[in-house]
Amino acid sequence: MEQDESRQRGMHRRDFLRGAALGLAGLALPLDRADASFWEAFFQKHFREMNDEEIKQVISRLEKEYAQKFKKQIEIGADKPIPGVLYGYGLDLSRCIGCRRCVYGCVAENNQSIDPQIHWITVLRFRKGEKWVDLENSEKYYSPEKVPEEEYFYMPVQCQQCENPPCVRACPTQATWKEPDGIVVIDYNWCIGCRYCMAACPYGARRFNWGAPNRPEEKINPKTHYLGNRPRYRGVVEKCTFCIQRTRKDPGRYPACVEACPVGARKFGNLLDPNSEIRYAIEHKRVFRLKEDLNTSPKFYYFFAYGR
Repeated sequence: MEQDESRQRGMHRRDFLRGAALGLAGLALPLDRADASFWEAFFQKHFREMNDEEIKQVISRLEKEYAQKFKKQIEIGADKPIPGVLYGYGLDLSRCIGCRRCVYGCVAENNQSIDPQIHWITVLRFRKGEKWVDLENSEKYYSPEKVPEEEYFYMPVQCQQCENPPCVRACPTQATWKEPDGIVVIDYNWCIGCRYCMAACPYGARRFNWGAPNRPEEKINPKTHYLGNRPRYRGVVEKCTFCIQRTRKDPGRYPACVEACPVGARKFGNLLDPNSEIRYAIEHKRVFRLKEDLNTSPKFYYFFAYGR
């Protein structure tokens, strides 16, 4: 109901841009019904064009909107990339047991919708001995009594944080881009929901909000980042950001999925630091990256620790 009322009060800039992209000449701005906050949102600059004071003003407006909607205070950070840091991720497939605790930890930390369900991480199951690099036709929905299963192994997939991301090139509004620390981010206030980025992503790592995201107020994580886990809107795309609200605010802190893994299969760190966990894995393990032939240069490395 709140979503319907919000849409009746005025046209969002995403709707206007979407209409402009489609060449619709009949769109009209609701001049008689728009309040000051509407115009502030409608004419909001691109995030990378705003100065610090303008970012503070936008965050203040959003925090007020979220407080009114969710009946709780939600803190929105805008921590910038840390100089000398380029994030990378490693995943030990010989340890992963397919328990999906990384998924649940990610959902709780990043305010993902429960209904309709949104998961940034997908755990794939493959039968041992079979061709398993066919991600599109892999098994995503499995529910055995216990894991791991003797005849299967598991591969979690999420945003690969590509150094050469095709999703960024596909976006017509520049709502998604790669930050200096290697994290590919999305500005939900600039996303028009065209889903071109989803079509361009070879890893199926982006999710679209077909309906209004629904998450109980008591389960909302109030510690958020503007480019990360703040509440999303209907009609926008979202994805993994390496828990930007954690990793930038508290340098050295792990993303939620790394902390949630009960077997230590996930590694995270600074690719530029020769003493980091991720550098050790790259230099001493049998690592590979998904679909390397596409020249996307993922910063997400898979490896097998056992059998070296």
